[in-house]
Amino acid sequence: MTAGRKVNSQSVDWCTPPEYVDAVRKVFGGKIFLDPCSNKWSLVRAEMEYRLPENDGLKESWNYPTIYVNPPYGSDKVNGTTIKNWLFRCAHAHRNYGSRVIALVPVATNTSHWKEYVWGQATAVCFLYDTRLRFLVEGKDEGKGAPMSCAMIYWNNDIDSFRSVFKDFGAVVDLRSLQGEIIGSNKKSRQSSLFSEI
Repeated sequence: MTAGRKVNSQSVDWCTPPEYVDAVRKVFGGKIFLDPCSNKWSLVRAEMEYRLPENDGLKESWNYPTIYVNPPYGSDKVNGTTIKNWLFRCAHAHRNYGSRVIALVPVATNTSHWKEYVWGQATAVCFLYDTRLRFLVEGKDEGKGAPMSCAMIYWNNDIDSFRSVFKDFGAVVDLRSLQGEIIGSNKKSRQSSLFSEI
């Protein structure tokens, strides 16, 4: 999985480091079926890849058994989308297709996308010990760490495989007690709008 981000005003593709790709594969029993935001440098090598910018993974089908997402962290001004749209699709794929989904995202627990599509929707989260995660930039280790803490979010009914693999990478927190809960303010308006976008 890769994610387009802005660095020094130039668009680059930030790829998931190999140890995390291997961990995701282990959780999924060896096979990643969909990478909805891939690029030519991706190490994920999913069965189906939607490569940005040629194929907008937000507009394609996510009806696959296992999905790994390292989404663009910034906003796409052309399409009017943000990371919130990607997390919506993660939660939607799990809820509607029974997909097992893992997403690598910044830790931003106070944002609306965490409140709507992580808390109350995801099954577990691994807050990565590697607080300066070194993404591969256009396939190369540039030696620079990410400017924010990152987490792996997991949508699936069973967290045993996720916990057993990711406990070596960070603190794994079971979110099942929050399932179905509406987190944050404006509960009534959000309750009616959840999953009405697709």
